[in-house]
Amino acid sequence: MKKAFARFDEKDLKRFEPEAKVGLIATVNPQGLPHVTLITALQAKTTSSLIWGQFSEGCSKQHVKTDPKTGFLIMTQDRRLWRGKAIWTHELKHGEDYEMFNLKPMFRYNAYFGIHTVHYMDLMETFGRERLPLLRIAAATLLTKAAKSAARTSRDERIMTPWTRDLFNRLDTLKFLSCTGGDGFPVIVPLLGCQASDSTRLAFSPLAYGDELKGLRQGMPIAVFGLTMDMEDVLTRGTFTGFGEYRGVTLGCIDIDWVYNSMPPKPCQIYPAEQIRPVVNF
Repeated sequence: MKKAFARFDEKDLKRFEPEAKVGLIATVNPQGLPHVTLITALQAKTTSSLIWGQFSEGCSKQHVKTDPKTGFLIMTQDRRLWRGKAIWTHELKHGEDYEMFNLKPMFRYNAYFGIHTVHYMDLMETFGRERLPLLRIAAATLLTKAAKSAARTSRDERIMTPWTRDLFNRLDTLKFLSCTGGDGFPVIVPLLGCQASDSTRLAFSPLAYGDELKGLRQGMPIAVFGLTMDMEDVLTRGTFTGFGEYRGVTLGCIDIDWVYNSMPPKPCQIYPAEQIRPVVNF
């Protein structure tokens, strides 16, 4: 059991400020399903609060207003992690934090967009600074790669496109799992060894982060977010089918039923395909 803290370490606050980091926020949609969004403009404001800037539209910005419970993850370039839970409280479209975000190089010199809204969250708990267990992640990746084809399904439909499957199967892609805990807060777990068995299923070894992953329950809704170093990303969601033995390797499997493009400028649902409607109001 990880030790939880009610505040960030004061010495860590500066580490959250650079834009060149991974910032993730997990939310719960109105149907009670997990959702994950990349928000690099996520940082601590104080030891007990976080702020993030919004420059594009997307589902998470609406989810926090219907269910303010969130999970977050910050990963810096030196592979240090901070994870935890927070409650969204309010948003502002002006003020010192608005100006601070828009003065950062990523937004100050961007000709296409700037931060238009700042969101505020109260920290509920954090695990403090964590290290990625690189040896376990490498072993989990190799085991998954060796056994994943034995975990293929018999489903005929094509859910994940070849591009999406390739993204998940790249060894340099960062992958993260999210599910909703018993307290209603979404949690985020690094799942770097996760790979696609076919277009309908993701598989992973629980060798890394096993204590957290083995708490997953069969039938639980799971979201998996994939992100490349080129800042390409995709979000999938499906049902956890449990752990099984495939070629002598224990793998957890997620049957995918929803795929979402979360990249700007137009986040949108990819699968199931949405009906194209004509524009009638201009």
